[in-house]
Amino acid sequence: MPERIVKVNRFTAGWMGYFQLADTPKVFRELAKWLHRRMRQIRWKEWKRPKTRQHMLRKLGINEQLAREWGGSSKGYWRIAGSAVLSRALPNTHWDDLGLRMLRPTWQRLRSAG
Repeated sequence: MPERIVKVNRFTAGWMGYFQLADTPKVFRELAKWLHRRMRQIRWKEWKRPKTRQHMLRKLGINEQLAREWGGSSKGYWRIAGSAVLSRALPNTHWDDLGLRMLRPTWQRLRSAG
């Protein structure tokens, strides 16, 4: 995941540098939501087995019943990534702590520097 975050940050910085003159905060907000959901989906795929998913959900503060229910779910990766349970287990602050740069602050920083 750290290597993936470095690559995403590099791409984001370049992309935001290119679009720094764009005045579309709503678009950046939507892209940020999509990016967080995609990162949750990747994390869910990394956990692979239902037992691992249950264990990791418990470790991230989800109660036993919900962890068992969602860990063994046969729903698709994208659907799980958008669930309230995974959003609570892996909130946006989790990604901030891992060093993932958000689009809007990067855009605002570039706009004020230019």
